[in-house]
Amino acid sequence: MHSTGYLFYSGASGGFGITSAKAEDSVTLSLDGYKVSTFLLKGNKENSLVLPLLVKKASQPEKRLMSLARDIKPAELAKFSVGGETYSSLRENDYMEAAKFPTIDFAVNTDKASYSNIRRFINMGSTVPPDAVRIEEMLNYFALEYEQPEAGQDFSIRTSLSECPWRPANQLFYVKLSARKLDMAQVPPSNLVFLIDVSGSMDMPNRLPLLKTAFKLMVNNLRPIDTISIVVYGGTVGVWLQPTSGVEKEKINKSIEELSPGGSTAGESGILAAYRLAESTFIPNGNNRVVLATDGDFNVGQTSEEALERMIVQQRQKGIYLTCLGVGMGNYKDSKLEVLAKKGNGNFAYLDNEKEAEKVLVKELTQTMYSVADDALLHVSFYPANVKNYRLIGFDNKFSALSAEGDGLLEGGEVGSGHTLMAIFELTPAEKYDSSAALAKIELSYKHPNDSLQQKLIREVTDSRIQSFQTLPYTYRMAAGITLFGSVLKESRFVKPANLQDVLTIINPISNQDDLVQQELIALVEKAKKIYYKGKASKLKPNLFW
Repeated sequence: MHSTGYLFYSGASGGFGITSAKAEDSVTLSLDGYKVSTFLLKGNKENSLVLPLLVKKASQPEKRLMSLARDIKPAELAKFSVGGETYSSLRENDYMEAAKFPTIDFAVNTDKASYSNIRRFINMGSTVPPDAVRIEEMLNYFALEYEQPEAGQDFSIRTSLSECPWRPANQLFYVKLSARKLDMAQVPPSNLVFLIDVSGSMDMPNRLPLLKTAFKLMVNNLRPIDTISIVVYGGTVGVWLQPTSGVEKEKINKSIEELSPGGSTAGESGILAAYRLAESTFIPNGNNRVVLATDGDFNVGQTSEEALERMIVQQRQKGIYLTCLGVGMGNYKDSKLEVLAKKGNGNFAYLDNEKEAEKVLVKELTQTMYSVADDALLHVSFYPANVKNYRLIGFDNKFSALSAEGDGLLEGGEVGSGHTLMAIFELTPAEKYDSSAALAKIELSYKHPNDSLQQKLIREVTDSRIQSFQTLPYTYRMAAGITLFGSVLKESRFVKPANLQDVLTIINPISNQDDLVQQELIALVEKAKKIYYKGKASKLKPNLFW
């Protein structure tokens, strides 16, 4: 409402009331899938307001942004999108001038699919498609030293500033976010609908058999108050397991074991059936979620992808979220699952082996299935007195979204219980740098699940002292090493001439011998050296400056 600046949110049924001291007042209405519109309200009559539907070509995916510098005009945005290299559909974030564009906004989420997908390529002896490398998801994969938020807070925010290993004149600014851990004794009951692809394309060991193993692992953690259902789609679409209490583990596991592949794929019908079932067993204030498991090779039947995505958004607004699990190789549709998960305000993981399935659905079950925050966005504002330019590493936008006419839409993400996120910026310091002056302001905006009230957490970074990279806590150095690994795989122009030996120079001295995930990372970098440098790996020398 323009006269007061107040925000009003409709309930699940779409009804709400607005009071005003004026006989006439103006309001701006917004709803996903519709054009934001401003109207004049008159208090002495019934007001009928219609929001125009956003009409897009069904063949074109919706152009959503992962990050966006504020106050940048469409013409300038297009200019940024054509300057510099692009790889497939993703374009790396470039340096932004802090004096002109001090604030950048980006979505917070717990997606981890990119790292396990990269691992699959390297273990197959293959190079990694640059577009498959999403650095923020690589960082999400690792446990970067969780820090408990203060009492009564949903998040803790920690920052650090160090030298930049691959560009001596620059700095690395780390923003570390840890979400509070839910007390499982207090977690509300879950209404989970497994939507499982049983089409012919799933008839491979690393597809349906892997998913069956994964879901049986997860079933062991279900509580009596939890409800589980299974919908299958392939040669036919139907309810495979009617809503069943988590206490009936033997019945659920038997149902999973009897799944068999065959037929073509009718993804649209399966998703519609799963959501209908989730609605029929909806638990108010519970954890209502559809878990889609597929190689992504599904058609959408008679409905356009746009209509399918709009339906998922509508279900999200009703409180039913979507988690996507990808499997397989060859026809695995990474981008399609990523988009659906974002529309459903859920997360996205890729399962390449049983160990990964156990990690996602057992060890990190609360991060995967139980959210602490929805529509989470980080807003970072740099002070030009100390920062000349900044570059957000990762959170890259699709080239089509940047080059599109009109405004791209920035959506917040879902953050799971106990998740730690790391965002890293590369900074070019101002000429008259003052270590005693403030560096940046950080604002986190989010909503609690099933709540429309926006929450905010603000931190002022008043300490601009630059720490030697070698004296940084191991968590931040490990994060920098993972970031460099992803950047080299992307063939990023921003880290040249750094190479994979430089990655090992960072992570080898600080790796924990007892941490299997860290040891696997080192082995993966060693394998990548042999693939990318073809016999020259043993002669490769580090280029880092320290």
